[in-house]
Amino acid sequence: MFKQDSVSEQKHAGLFVEESPDWDERRAGGEEQGAKRKISEHDWAAGLFYAACDVVCWIVLYGFVGYVRRDAFYTGPFEFVLVDLITVAVIMQALYIIGGYNRNTETRSLTYTAEHILAVTCAAAISALIIYTAAAYQESMKPSRAVLLISFALFLPISLIYRRIIRRSVAASAAQRAFLVIGSGPVAARFYEVYKESPNQQRLEFVDDDPTHVGSTIAGENSPIVEGDLTSKLAQLDQRYSGVILAKDADALSPKLLEQLVRTQFQRTRVYTLESFYEAHWRHVPMHMIDPFWPLQMGFQLSRSSPYHYLKRLFGVIASGVLLVICSPLFALITVAIWLTNGRPAFFGQRRIGQYGQPFTAYKFRTMKAEVTDHTSHVTEDDIYTRENDSRVTRLGRLLRKLRLDELPQLWNVFKGDMALIGPRAEWFKCVDRYEKKIPFYHFRHLVKPGITGWAQVNYPYGESEEDALKKLQYDLYYIRHYSLKLDAMIVLKTIHTILFGRGR
Repeated sequence: MFKQDSVSEQKHAGLFVEESPDWDERRAGGEEQGAKRKISEHDWAAGLFYAACDVVCWIVLYGFVGYVRRDAFYTGPFEFVLVDLITVAVIMQALYIIGGYNRNTETRSLTYTAEHILAVTCAAAISALIIYTAAAYQESMKPSRAVLLISFALFLPISLIYRRIIRRSVAASAAQRAFLVIGSGPVAARFYEVYKESPNQQRLEFVDDDPTHVGSTIAGENSPIVEGDLTSKLAQLDQRYSGVILAKDADALSPKLLEQLVRTQFQRTRVYTLESFYEAHWRHVPMHMIDPFWPLQMGFQLSRSSPYHYLKRLFGVIASGVLLVICSPLFALITVAIWLTNGRPAFFGQRRIGQYGQPFTAYKFRTMKAEVTDHTSHVTEDDIYTRENDSRVTRLGRLLRKLRLDELPQLWNVFKGDMALIGPRAEWFKCVDRYEKKIPFYHFRHLVKPGITGWAQVNYPYGESEEDALKKLQYDLYYIRHYSLKLDAMIVLKTIHTILFGRGR
């Protein structure tokens, strides 16, 4: 089995609920520290605080700018409040999609900053569309465009600034706490190695109720020592730990301990299985947790009878058709450019594997030399990947790949129904044959239609090895498990960020 991926962003953490009776004695002069915890130790409290800041910030800014600009388009306060409600609702939905109300989202990162800018920009466009569509039927609902634009222009940096300030407080508080990991065997050791390479900065404390493991290191020299006294540590969850991670088989736990963990989950703080921790914090599925019955588990959002399943297909047909018309001048320009620089043909068809393992021909703009694409059936195993600075890629092809313009012809595949706009990458049949022989459960990714962009594509760079394919599979399986409108919206925003900042190849 290949090394597990650990490059994802840190996400959700456990819940903190009731204080213990002797909390006041334990915090040791922590009035200031206690004030921090009111914000930082509750997922829901931090989210509400962010939301309250957004609501107040928008209302104050919009009211102030409207007053200064002497906006006279309102006949009364009702229209003013209605416009506020529309814009606040759209802003909060856009920020929710990118994790703007999650206390563990690293809002100080460049990635989040770019996503925040894109989210607020999209919110401004959608708000304006709704408001001015309504204004066509009711003239009094037509606010000043300048007021709306200036308000969004001011809201964007201010909302980023207070998120960075709050995040600093949350990170400082979280750094003082740890995750309590129950287990000391190979599974726990593997989890420690993955966690060590991840962005998570909280400590791990390993504990086991088996006295023969107490005192040993979890994964060799310089790794944490396995401690005992599990009952005492569980009693200190509120003061010392952000959550409990179960890195041990459930059948190896005593009934009394299992009952205590269930009470902990429902009454005090989050208890993670390894699978739920990977999904909540790193947004991918650990491959060593997968078995042949994985798709039959409860909790999957994917369903052929789901209304979103059909809505997504309808949107794909409409969007791809509209984009094919809009982009037709660009298609002509790229076609001519390829002819002039690299000769014919301009398009390249390749046999890919789609939903349920059905083959289809995917179309792209040709980015490699003609003699290479003419002999793809005879490539060796070492040549199935396009590597960095690959000599087979033309100069124009590098630019097209960088801007993702080589994928535009796949809009025709979406329109036909071979692909969706969003889904796992459609892999060449030669790659699929190779992966299915060497990577367990690789065929699960074919449960949904492949897409032009997807969760793996925006979270992991272009793959050029079997190990990369394994790591991307973890994201594809996460997408299949959490198939939803929210996740697709996140992928759209991350795709725009990827295109604008030129990540990958």
